Amino acid sequence: MAETAIAPVPEPRQRTSRKPLLSVDGLVKSYPLHRRGLFRQKVTGEIRAVNDISFSLDEGETLSIVGESGCGKTTAARSILHLVPPSSGAIRLGDTDVRATFSRDRRPEVLALRRQMQYVFQDPYLSLNPRWSVRQILSEPLRVHGLVPPAQWDGAVEALLERVGLPAEHADRYPHEFSGGQRQRIGIARALAVEPRLLICDEPVSSLDVSVRAQILNLLAELQEELKLSYLYISHDLSSVRFLSNRIAVMYLGNLVEIGEVDEIFAQPRHHYTAALISAIPVPDPARQKPRDAISGEIPSVVKRPSGCVFHTRCPAALPICSRQVPPLAAPDGAHAFACHNPR
Repeated sequence: MAETAIAPVPEPRQRTSRKPLLSVDGLVKSYPLHRRGLFRQKVTGEIRAVNDISFSLDEGETLSIVGESGCGKTTAARSILHLVPPSSGAIRLGDTDVRATFSRDRRPEVLALRRQMQYVFQDPYLSLNPRWSVRQILSEPLRVHGLVPPAQWDGAVEALLERVGLPAEHADRYPHEFSGGQRQRIGIARALAVEPRLLICDEPVSSLDVSVRAQILNLLAELQEELKLSYLYISHDLSSVRFLSNRIAVMYLGNLVEIGEVDEIFAQPRHHYTAALISAIPVPDPARQKPRDAISGEIPSVVKRPSGCVFHTRCPAALPICSRQVPPLAAPDGAHAFACHNPR
C-alpha cells in the first residue's frame, strides 16, 4: 500500500463532553537505589520518575503529556495502565478503581479493565511478534478476551485491517513485509480489537518518516470521531500535539508544571519551561524565524533532585524563593494551571 503525505492543518478541537473518564490523583512511581554489600544489597535512596501528578481526562478528549526525554511521560502512562505498578496514588477509570482491581488479581476483573484501556507502542516493529502473521497478531486479543467466536475471527481481523486503512488480503503477511507506517496501523488495529474506551498512545509517530506521520495522525483523529475514543497522547513533538489535542500537560523531571487548553497554552504559556518548548518548534520558512527562549544548563540528576522548584536551576526568571519552596500547581485564572512563583 503506497503511503503519501497529507499535511495536517491544526484546527481547534472541541471536547464532546465534560464527563471524566480517567482520573489520576497523586500518582508516584519511584525506583529504589541499591548499593551492593558483602552479603546483601542495601537501599541507599530512590529515583522518583513520577512525582505526585494529578489530572483528569474527559470522554472523547485528547490529553497530551509533553516534555523532554526522561521527564517521566512514558512511566506515568505505563503506571496508569499498570504495566509498571505505581508506588502510590489513585487511578480511576470511570467508576473503577484501577489499582484496587489489579491488586486483587482476579482474572475476569483484570481482563475487563484491560479491554477498556489499550496501549499503542512507540516502535511499531518491536511491539509486533515477527514470527506471527497479521492474522495471528490481531486474532490473539479476540482469543484472550473471548469477544468473538473462533469461526468469526477471520472476518473480524479483515474488518480491523480495513478500519485502519489496510487491505484485507494483508492478513497473511508478516510484520517485516510492511513499512513503518503500515506496521503502526497494525498496532492500532490490535489495540482496537477489544473495543477500548481509552487509548494510550506513546509517541506513535516518532519513529516514522515525516512523510507518513500525518497519515497516522489523521487516522487517529478519524478513529476518535468514529468510535468516540479518548486519547492519552505521549509526545515531545509539539506540532503533532497541537493537531491532535484538546489539552496539554507539561512534565519536567517527573513533575507536572503546566496544564491547560491547547490553544491557550500555545498562545500564552505561563511556565518558562513550556515557553521554551514551544519556541523550539521548527519554522519551515527562513524568513519567519523567531527568537528562542533559551534554557541554560543540563537536566538535573533524578537521584539528587533540586530543592524547591525543580526547574529553578535552568530557569531564566528564577527568584530566591524558587530554590526554597515548591510552587503549587494552581489555576488562578480558570482551567489553565501552572506551577511557578514568577510566571510569564
